[in-house]
Amino acid sequence: MNQLLLVIDCQNGFVNDNTKECVKRIDELVKSNQYHFVVFTKFINCKESRFYQQLDYKGCMTEESQTIAIDTQGYPIFSKKVYTAVNKELEKYIKENHIDEIHICGFCTDACIQKTAVDLFEKGMEVYVLQDYCMSSTGIEWHNSAMNIIRKLIGRSHVI
Repeated sequence: MNQLLLVIDCQNGFVNDNTKECVKRIDELVKSNQYHFVVFTKFINCKESRFYQQLDYKGCMTEESQTIAIDTQGYPIFSKKVYTAVNKELEKYIKENHIDEIHICGFCTDACIQKTAVDLFEKGMEVYVLQDYCMSSTGIEWHNSAMNIIRKLIGRSHVI
C-alpha cells in the first residue's frame, strides 16, 4: 500500500499558542519515516486574494510567514492560494506515485484540512484525517467543531 502523508500549511504564519504543540507532533511524525511519501503544502496570500479583500486576512503574505515550520527533509512543497490542497500538481503526484491512501495533518482544521479532506473524498480517494496532528490556529473549539463535521462528511472511521 502506498500511503501519503499530506502535511497541510504547517508554516510559520499559522504557528501560535494554539498550534505550537501540534507542530512538534507533526515534526516527530515526519521524522518517524513511517511514510515513504510525504508532501507539504504552504498557503500563499496576496493583496489580490479574496482572503485579503473580503476577509481582511493579512497573514501568510511574507516569505517568513510562508516558510514551513519544520524540516521538510527534501520532500516536495506545493504552494496554494486557496483552502484546498487538491490541485493538478497534487493529483499528478498521487497518480504518478500510485498513492492509494492519504493521511492528512496540519493547519487549520476548520478550513484547509476540512476542505482538502472533503475534496479528496469526493474524488474517490481513501483519505484519513489524523486528529492529533491537526489544529486550528483559532483554538481547540474550532478544531473540535471541524473534526465533528469531518467525521460526518467523510466517515467516523476516517478520523484517526
